[in-house]
Formats: sequence, structure tokens, C-alpha cells
Amino acid sequence: MDFEQFGTVSFASQTKVNAFVERLYEGKVSGSRCRQCGARYFPPRADCCACLSSDMAWFDIQGVGKLISFSTLSYAPTGFEQDLPYTIGLARFEDGIQVFGRLSQSIIAEEMAIGMDVVVSPIRLPNERIAYELRKP
Repeated sequence: MDFEQFGTVSFASQTKVNAFVERLYEGKVSGSRCRQCGARYFPPRADCCACLSSDMAWFDIQGVGKLISFSTLSYAPTGFEQDLPYTIGLARFEDGIQVFGRLSQSIIAEEMAIGMDVVVSPIRLPNERIAYELRKP
């Protein structure tokens, strides 16, 4: 799987974390963890910025997170104009990892609130593309 299959628009066909896309197709949303110092990253990184190691491992983001911020976009970057309006959010999970992404369209605006429970899950997009979203458990 190539990274160009990730998201609505992808500006890179190959990255050092191509396996992120493969894991989405397997039903997993994953981050990376440095085997040397233990630093964890989402989105995943191939190299640790804390200790500069390239000895990284995958971990799956699981459980319930809390929404800590969100915003509904009325303007979008190039390639995302047809998606407007959409809501993005930041959630903190029990293990401390933070995930930034779109909120599911199944969450109505009146239900969105700081502190609400969310989970992260892969979603299929048109044209065999894949992404992830934050949704209600």
C-alpha cells in the first residue's frame, strides 16, 4: 500500500511510515514508539526527535479518548473544498497519546462538546482511499 491512498488528498506517494496506511486497511489506527527512549508519536514518525533513533515500533491507539478541542471549518486548503463544512478535533486518550483528526459526520453539531468521549477508527473513502476519524463510542 502506498501513502498516496491515505486521506482525501495526499501530497506524498511514499513515506518512511507507509505501513501506517496498511495498518488502517487492517482496521488499526497506529502511532509509533521509539524503542530506545520510549517516546510515542501520532501521527507516526520513522525517526525519534527526542533521541534521534530510527529504532521504532508500532502501537495501536485503543480505548476511549476525551475531546479536548474542536473547530468546524468553513474554508479549506486546496483539494478539500468539496468536503466543507467539516469538523476537526483533538482528543487525548487514557495512555496520554493525542490524536488530531476529523470528527465523524455522524456526530451532530449540538452533541459536540469538550470532554465528550471519542474513539478513533479507520474509514473508507471513495476511490479505494482510507483515512481515520474520531467518533462516538
